[in-house]
Amino acid sequence: MAQWLDAKVAGRTDWNDHLFSLQFECADFPSFKAGQFTKIGVERDGKILSRPYSLVNGPESQYLEIIAVPVAEGLLSPKLHQLQVGDELKIMAPATGFLILDEVPASQDLWLLATGTGVGPFLSILQTEQAWQKYQHIVLVYGARFNQDLAYLPLITRWQAQYPERFHFVPVVSRESTDGQLQGRIPPLLESQRIQQQINLSLTAQNSQVMLCGNPDMINDSMNILTAMGLSKHLRRSPGQISMERYW
Repeated sequence: MAQWLDAKVAGRTDWNDHLFSLQFECADFPSFKAGQFTKIGVERDGKILSRPYSLVNGPESQYLEIIAVPVAEGLLSPKLHQLQVGDELKIMAPATGFLILDEVPASQDLWLLATGTGVGPFLSILQTEQAWQKYQHIVLVYGARFNQDLAYLPLITRWQAQYPERFHFVPVVSRESTDGQLQGRIPPLLESQRIQQQINLSLTAQNSQVMLCGNPDMINDSMNILTAMGLSKHLRRSPGQISMERYW
């Protein structure tokens, strides 16, 4: 049965003035699968304001972690943005969701396509041994508006060093041009094969599984392009190559 648990902020990272991560401790939080999400909330006037967030941390991590953007008109995210170390918050247990590797069919390569805070569940997945044992190549395509909106680059760089022949990172920035990065949106770059050419790796129904998370337009457009490439949505009753989670 789902229940609210008490948690306390143990740390925070401000990637810029509008993108931040919170680390918090909750000794009673049960084990979860990498890629799952839960509800995070703050209590005000006897009521809990909450919304779902994917857990960024790996299942073995000491602290729970989320990445968020303070939405100006939002009821919760500006309050989360104000939290400091030692402040209290609420977390719903257990975590849930099916954007997990247990639900993804076996394949040679795993493609993780994310925009914005949608990178969160993929960072959690990449912190597991399961990911590196299950796939020969893992590709993380991470889209953002500006270079400063790309979070967790030190962690991503560590994977590049640890798995130089197996891990491929493709940052995509839509509103500025930066050396070494693709400019534009993920779907057209997939369709033109520029992402695949960047890492010299093919994306086909025969050798790939694709996971999508982030902006609905990215998910819808990528789904159309991947379908045209011969891939199909994965369902338990009808196995395919595309798994997704919609953030809003």
